[in-house]
Amino acid sequence: MHHNPPTETVVIDETRNWLKNIVLRHNFCPFAHKPFKQETIHYLVSQASKPEIIAQTLMQVLLELRDGDISTIETTLFITPNCFAEFGDYNEFLNVVDLLIEQLNLQGVIQVASFHPAYQFADLSADDVRNYTNRSLYPMFHLILEESIEHARATHPDVHAIPQTNMALLENQGLTETVRQLADCRQHKA
Repeated sequence: MHHNPPTETVVIDETRNWLKNIVLRHNFCPFAHKPFKQETIHYLVSQASKPEIIAQTLMQVLLELRDGDISTIETTLFITPNCFAEFGDYNEFLNVVDLLIEQLNLQGVIQVASFHPAYQFADLSADDVRNYTNRSLYPMFHLILEESIEHARATHPDVHAIPQTNMALLENQGLTETVRQLADCRQHKA
């Protein structure tokens, strides 16, 4: 484990590793290849440890994504390494995220996908390998422009099958290998 909080650079590097070696390698998200290659994924780290501060920053980040140029920034990964260590707290905060989206009139404009080191689907036990489709190295919020999703849906024949496909892949791969691959994304520096 990190003794000091990881620097912003480490958080971003490790998150890029996770995207490349897990999300893209297993094709968890068929739509992530293009923005990853074109570098239109915006990585943003907040070192804050208080949810109120995260909420304020998130508000700015949402508006920046809304007002930005989709050809430069198609999607934002807002990463919070020092907040929401517990998945329960993270999960509760997702209600705040929904409220922000409502208050800023962003329904139908921006969607949020959630990733957390201890992510657990409501109907699965904590040690079920299928949770790893949404397990990341750090708590994060993936902010996606609806416009980009619409485009993806139009080009992908069966968008609804993706989560099932991903879970089946992990079940075949097994828990030990899945955990190892995630750990390998860390920069093993003391």
